[in-house]
Amino acid sequence: MSTNGQTVNTALPVYTKKDFESGIDPRWCPGCGDFSIINQVQKTLPSVGVKRENIVFVSGIGCSSRFPYYMNNYGMHTLHGRAPSFASGIKVSRPELMVWIVTGDGDALAIGGNHFIHAMRRNLDLKLLMFNNRIYGLTKGQVSPTSELYKKTKTTPHGSPDYPFNPPALALGAGATFVARTIDVEGAHMGGVIKAAAEHKGSVFVEVFQNCPVFNDGAYTFITEKATKADAQLRMEHGKPLLFGKDNKKGIRFNAKSAELEVVTIGQDGVTEADVLVHDAHRADPTIAFMLANLSEKAGFPTPIGVFRDVRKATADEITWEIIGKAKRARST
Repeated sequence: MSTNGQTVNTALPVYTKKDFESGIDPRWCPGCGDFSIINQVQKTLPSVGVKRENIVFVSGIGCSSRFPYYMNNYGMHTLHGRAPSFASGIKVSRPELMVWIVTGDGDALAIGGNHFIHAMRRNLDLKLLMFNNRIYGLTKGQVSPTSELYKKTKTTPHGSPDYPFNPPALALGAGATFVARTIDVEGAHMGGVIKAAAEHKGSVFVEVFQNCPVFNDGAYTFITEKATKADAQLRMEHGKPLLFGKDNKKGIRFNAKSAELEVVTIGQDGVTEADVLVHDAHRADPTIAFMLANLSEKAGFPTPIGVFRDVRKATADEITWEIIGKAKRARST
């Protein structure tokens, strides 16, 4: 590119994973799922087509929120639950930046709940990664907004009376244009989800099932155990039938009479693969995505992982600068 007669090099440097490592040893407990998450983020960022100095990580408070210290790019460690507010200001004022939010289930959905839903509603081009270990880890084992009903913790020694949030359903209800779920021990799957999140333009919510080996160990063994995960996981891929189970003999079908999703077995009662619902992550109407997000709430259904929704709409930052441009033009005439 030429500027004032001088040639300016705008070529994107060739990055490696190491270019995004700060050199500071992470202070997470041995076996924490956070190590896996940061590893996949650092492996993915060299391929997103953005200069390192144009990538920002913003965090709140919690174990996950130490993330910016371990990344070799710009970052901010902010206030409890308020990371979306800081990130929103960065993105609106500097729309060319790629802005990520790193948060936990307590940080995002308790004190930060209002900030979370409005970041999703406004469809700002922000990429929010929520590490969900279903516990308050940094403060050592209290019940969180995603802890299971009857969960015994330090603050609920006889069991929690509270129903948990369903984070993907909450994000979909708030209007997020990209909603996904992945698991800390599924590295390749997580890398694919993070890459898809990086490529999306709009409000991104990615829930990562993340094990806390100290205060909530084994929270996700029901879907990660080798012997059972084929039946417990539903891997959603756009344009492909929703199959699961050993040899993909089970599937999810939409029952038109009851207007509900149901589990069917290929070869039983005349069921063929053609009866199985084909996943459409780009469907503008979020109804089916919301139904999929609620599958794991029902007994006998698998837990979906992958991208629930990925649709393109004008973002709040785009609309903001459009309005500013119109105002400037009107003033100059």
